[in-house]
Amino acid sequence: MRYLTNIYAFACVFTFMLWNNIQPTVEDEFIANYSSSLLTSVPKNIPVCTQVLDLSHNRISGLGISEFIYLSGLQVLNLSHNLITELDFSVFIFNEDLEYLDLSYNNILKVYCQTLAHLRHLDLSFNKFTALPICQEFGNMFHLEYLGLSAAMIRRSDFRYIMHLELDTVFLTLEDFSLYEPRSLMALNTRSLHIIFAATQNFSFFLLYDGMSTSENLKIVNLRYSLSYKDFPSPSLALLKKVKTTDLMLDTVDLQWAIILQLFLLIWYSPVEQLTVRNLTFWGPVGELTEYEFLPLLGSLEHEISLGGSMKGLTLEHVRNKVYYFNQEILYRKFSEMNIASLTIYDACMPHMLCPNRTSSFQYLNFSHNALTDELFQNCGTLTDLKFLILQRNKFESLLKVSFMTSRMKSLKYLDMSRNLLRHDVADTQCQWAESLTDLDLSSNQLTDAVFECLPVNIKILDLQNNQITSVPTGMAELKSLAELNLAGNRLADLPGCGGFVSLEYLNVEMNSILTPSADFFQRCPRVRELQAGQNPFKCSCELQEFIRVERQSGGRLFGWPAAYTCEYPEDLQGTQLKDFHLSELACNTTLLLVTALLLTLVLVAVVAFLCIYLDVPWYVRMTWQWTQTKRRAWHNSPEEPERVLQFHAFVSYSERDSQWVKNELIPNLEKGEGCVQLCQHERNFIPGRSIVENIILCIEKSYKSIFVLSPNFVQSEWCHYELYFAHHKLFSENSNSLILILLEPIPPYIIPARYHKLKALMAKRTYLEWPKERSKRPLFWANLRAAISIKLPKSFEANEEQSDTTSSSSESLYVNN
Repeated sequence: MRYLTNIYAFACVFTFMLWNNIQPTVEDEFIANYSSSLLTSVPKNIPVCTQVLDLSHNRISGLGISEFIYLSGLQVLNLSHNLITELDFSVFIFNEDLEYLDLSYNNILKVYCQTLAHLRHLDLSFNKFTALPICQEFGNMFHLEYLGLSAAMIRRSDFRYIMHLELDTVFLTLEDFSLYEPRSLMALNTRSLHIIFAATQNFSFFLLYDGMSTSENLKIVNLRYSLSYKDFPSPSLALLKKVKTTDLMLDTVDLQWAIILQLFLLIWYSPVEQLTVRNLTFWGPVGELTEYEFLPLLGSLEHEISLGGSMKGLTLEHVRNKVYYFNQEILYRKFSEMNIASLTIYDACMPHMLCPNRTSSFQYLNFSHNALTDELFQNCGTLTDLKFLILQRNKFESLLKVSFMTSRMKSLKYLDMSRNLLRHDVADTQCQWAESLTDLDLSSNQLTDAVFECLPVNIKILDLQNNQITSVPTGMAELKSLAELNLAGNRLADLPGCGGFVSLEYLNVEMNSILTPSADFFQRCPRVRELQAGQNPFKCSCELQEFIRVERQSGGRLFGWPAAYTCEYPEDLQGTQLKDFHLSELACNTTLLLVTALLLTLVLVAVVAFLCIYLDVPWYVRMTWQWTQTKRRAWHNSPEEPERVLQFHAFVSYSERDSQWVKNELIPNLEKGEGCVQLCQHERNFIPGRSIVENIILCIEKSYKSIFVLSPNFVQSEWCHYELYFAHHKLFSENSNSLILILLEPIPPYIIPARYHKLKALMAKRTYLEWPKERSKRPLFWANLRAAISIKLPKSFEANEEQSDTTSSSSESLYVNN
């Protein structure tokens, strides 16, 4: 069908070529689209640099020269589907570059001509001309290639001004067959002729003959004949000697079957090589076409068909049958016996086709979109020259029977069985395919993994997309010649191996259920040059990292990368392209992760152990435990003891080596004289029978303040450390300011043990009293100290004092702050 594109799409192709000549970087500057804008006139603000102007589908009724005079570079102008009634070509006299002008579907009645020398495409079809609007000036348009015309009547003289032009395509709309002068079309000199007849009038064969005698490619739309087939004129076969058409298309045909047979018989005698009939409806009232009238026509047709003619291909598309009372097998037999190379019967509700009785010349058969079943061409040995067989959109169910159908087609290379209902049971008999079959389309069926047990051994291209395949069996028969495999739209969970496809070069597994593709695919399939694996629900995880790394090393063999490869899971990464997905080596290497975690644990343990040793943490833990246990035991042993009250102004903590200063200086100066300060001293106030720790805690709690006599001897005393710890604990637990630090002698920082960090902190943050060496400053020292511990004790103070005097001698031997 060599001319269809020229007839239907010449205008579009021509426009596209013009647009391609425009520089892409400034394309918007050259194109102005005002289509469907409800305009009643040509806009005044069209950019002067416009080269393509679309004003179609508006309400423009008139054109003026002033509207286009400034568009000197205009090349394409579309004014179709408007309300223009008159056309003056001089409007475009200043548009010297105009090559494409479309004025179809208007109300033009009259034309004023002017030569447009550079015009290549002129469409005046679907207007209201009485006669063809062909002016003498048209004869000077030597670049004209496409001419669209319409008229109520056509005369031979209408074409006299353009007979010398070599046109590519002429498009004609004819409203009244009775106003057509015979042989008028034969005056045209065109390669392609497209005629649309009036849909309400009976078709005239003579006009068809004129068209066939005019151009190589002919398309005619609307062939109807409502009268009896007996009234249809049968022209002499001698007229067919002058026919030029080799490619004929008839569209929207509604005729009685007998008339169709007559037309087909005449076309068979003509030089037509390719006949295409679209939207065909054949019919005949019951009783008018009897079997006795029908069979002679078929007999004549059978005789001529068997002799052969010029026809090489017949295409019937969208066929509807309104003839209910004749033997359809006769019709199928005539089709099967046709001596042509190509036969297409598309969308004809055809349930069957017979096998030719003798060796057929068919090389191409297309029976798509019908109702054919598994019984087609079974045990048929006469289609030995058939190379292409297309049976998509039928009702085939058994892949095994399809293989038997092809087994005797010795030349078959391509088979299309897509969009059927094919299944295959692994327990079926061994499949038998034509050995010549190399290209097989089984897409959009109901095939499962078992299909790989029923495939042609010499297949090169295999399409299995949109089936129900979950995996490619490892033990399948080897397909050594398979180079291209399409498994898109199935249920694969991983990339298939290539154990059975040693020559595989192209693999398509798009739109499957692959979460994490195997990273070793290209190692298992080294000959694959292109892998299409996009549009799968990829799970972005460590396993996918390996596949992404393989893509970087594949050398561009992953088709559609990166746009078609996005994360589906987890949800927070949905839509992320795989090229943008990254995980650290530590997160994906389990061994490395475990080793790192172990090392970090060991380091942490070592750091904690070091800090525990350096800061004497066990000692603090033990002291805290002892303090907690002592408190619990104290309250448990004395449940009826009244609430404790302060008994001492201060508890004194000092090293035994500093006891002389305490006894000779501190105690006498505080307990004697004004104020009568009562101090708690371990030698006289610890209670016998209780542990030292318990006595320390109780004394600190019964004292308003805690005085610490600091010296190098103090930091060397373990018990002093205990007392400082418990006093510090009280400081924080009761939120009180109970600590008084007396620096008896300077303490070098280097002699303070590491675990005395609380002492260091206290000395750094709190103010302490320093024992002055000069005697003149000591009264101020004692005054400040008295002021710091000034408080009025309860009346029970005297009783506590007497008790402390009786127990001092016994506790002195138990506790010494060395």
